[in-house]
Amino acid sequence: MNSERNCEIVIRYLPDYLKGSVRDLFGKYGNYVNEIRLRVGRPAVAMLSDGHCLIEGEKCLTSDDLRGCFETICDYSVYSHQEELSSGFITLPGGNRVGICGTACVDKSGNRTVRYISSLNIRIAGEFPGCSDGIFEKLFEDTITGILIAGPPCSGKTTLIKDIALKLSSAPYYQKTVLVDERLELAAMSRGQPCNTVGTFCDVLSGYPKGEGILNAVRTLSPDVIICDEIGGGNEAKAVGEVINAGIVIIASAHACNVIELYRRTPVKNLLKSGAFKKIALLRGGSARCELEGVYEVDVNGS
Repeated sequence: MNSERNCEIVIRYLPDYLKGSVRDLFGKYGNYVNEIRLRVGRPAVAMLSDGHCLIEGEKCLTSDDLRGCFETICDYSVYSHQEELSSGFITLPGGNRVGICGTACVDKSGNRTVRYISSLNIRIAGEFPGCSDGIFEKLFEDTITGILIAGPPCSGKTTLIKDIALKLSSAPYYQKTVLVDERLELAAMSRGQPCNTVGTFCDVLSGYPKGEGILNAVRTLSPDVIICDEIGGGNEAKAVGEVINAGIVIIASAHACNVIELYRRTPVKNLLKSGAFKKIALLRGGSARCELEGVYEVDVNGS
């Protein structure tokens, strides 16, 4: 997904007065635009790989501006996006994702929606072919094995996973690779076609919950490798147990600023103790992106 295409996708959902400035921003910074942040009563801000900038000077967004953006993002049908809203985000075409802040409203059936939108965070999907160069060799120096990629938000976990998937499913490795793309960020499928680059030997389960998708892949696609993002739920741990018993490699990511944090999170700790992952690749935070802090052997007895 190149920056021009991302730009044209994102500006569809913005107030008209911001569209020209955002187009200029992408023209200047390209794939180094990470986020567009919109907040009621404050100026729109672009978060860049090495800093930030105001998009339209000191002009502040109104509640009507954000409500209009929100309705456009929901295709004017908030009800049809209730499941996504319950997770706090909506995925746009191309794998771009909008985090939503506001006042939660829960009906008698337990369905949750959002009123009084206070801020929107449009996270820009990025492809950086070759971003795993060097890291890839360190992770798979002897054999293709299970890897958990950890790092703080915006450290490049998803971007790195995309490039690893591309490498593994292409020459010279030709591993039968399945992407379990629950949030439509990895392959960004549209009508059966990936908007992001995937390899020749890659299959995509788009929109499947990770646990269900992992099991489906095992049953129907005979993969060598299964790749997913942001793993850590109970159902996912059970599914991973099925995978390792079938001799399939799992590569996944998890949020953490250091290795100690991973072992403190019970679901992730259980995944590490399962033996599914042989190594942890920890990424740096801050302005770094896809930069390796270190590679650590998994301690299956870790406490």
